[in-house]
Amino acid sequence: MNITPAERDAVYKTIFSRRDVRREFKPDPIPNDVLERVLLAAHHAPSVGFMQPWDFILVSKPESKTQIKQGFLKAHAEAAELFEGERKEQYKSFKLEGIEEAPLGICVTCDRSRTGSVVLGRTAKPEMDLFSSVCAVQNLWLAARAENLGVGWVSIVHDKVIRDTLNIPESIDIIAYLCVGYVEEFHDTPDLERAGWLPRRDASSAIHYDSWPEPTKE
Repeated sequence: MNITPAERDAVYKTIFSRRDVRREFKPDPIPNDVLERVLLAAHHAPSVGFMQPWDFILVSKPESKTQIKQGFLKAHAEAAELFEGERKEQYKSFKLEGIEEAPLGICVTCDRSRTGSVVLGRTAKPEMDLFSSVCAVQNLWLAARAENLGVGWVSIVHDKVIRDTLNIPESIDIIAYLCVGYVEEFHDTPDLERAGWLPRRDASSAIHYDSWPEPTKE
């Protein structure tokens, strides 16, 4: 099955217009058919040994969101102390989550024992199941963007907070907590790039041929 030029262009448009959304969420509910398409796309991510180690916990209860938000505030305050001077003040000024504003949270997990202790393709690189679950996150994110849904990945929260709030067993790894919902707008550039935190690295600087590049001599 070949991809037409129009379909190809739509895929690239989706990739390049994907954003990590924090502040523009609207309260509008996500229709069930839309959510089902997004989760089905996530479920069709590549996985090592076809083990499909992921699960998706849908979080809509306000009390659960409040607990996770409190965990974020604690971790955010801890993180602020790791920066100094202007960088610290700039970090504190950023809005880095939409936990309570987004109508839906999705926690993506990884069950590393799903298909047994020996997994095809994981024998030499045991973390491949974790990477597979991250692929599911990316599939979800791109599918959501194609549905004009915003997604924000909340990484500034300790796993224990999410584990305790959502009753996740210790044997299950937590990969991501995502805020999902319709948004007021999608910006042309990422928030941190727009704020001057860091510039986008030129793609050519990340591409090497046949070996790691020699160190630049001064």
